[in-house]
Amino acid sequence: MTVNGISIGILGGTGDQGKGLARRFALAGHPVLIGSRSEARAQEAADSIGSGARGAENAVVATEADLVIVAVPYDGHKALLESLRTELAGKIVVDCVNPLGFDKQGAYALPVEEGSAAQQAAAVLPDSRVVAAFHHVSAVVLMDPAVDKVDLDVLVLGDDREATDTVQALASVIPGVRGVYGGRLRNAFQVEALTANLISINRRYKAHAGVRVTDV
Repeated sequence: MTVNGISIGILGGTGDQGKGLARRFALAGHPVLIGSRSEARAQEAADSIGSGARGAENAVVATEADLVIVAVPYDGHKALLESLRTELAGKIVVDCVNPLGFDKQGAYALPVEEGSAAQQAAAVLPDSRVVAAFHHVSAVVLMDPAVDKVDLDVLVLGDDREATDTVQALASVIPGVRGVYGGRLRNAFQVEALTANLISINRRYKAHAGVRVTDV
């Protein structure tokens, strides 16, 4: 599948993960729109990335982009998507939000009423094609200009075959990355929760660990 020329909007693109993904997709030649509540902050993030990235308010990004990635903090996730239901109708919406809590023992997965952040997005956006992906990508690695190839498989989950195929292909435009189908959207919880384990690994080993799937 070819994804050449697809424009990518990133809601929450001023955060570390969103900005890192924006940078890699812009470097791969995709038109990238970074979204924020503040147009000025969005443009500042876009300017820091370069490669033709543009910044705008979230609603503008949701309207103009062909495909939209949700990379906002979990506590603002549901309200933001509810406010953009109309703008996101008919589009592939990629949710990479990890509902996590932190205490003295480290990171842990938070319970989500709908089952996962991705399922929450699907419930809020009935007219969009929601896909879960990009949960385990290190923002530090994505932003590091010394890293040419990112050693990572991206697990892609969803109920729409064309949408998951598109997101798998999109993941693969980042050098070193491979998009791997990981099941239906109902299985997104453990993928989101695994991020807590990776955070523990990174703290113990002072690393930026990712996931590779063998024999595929």
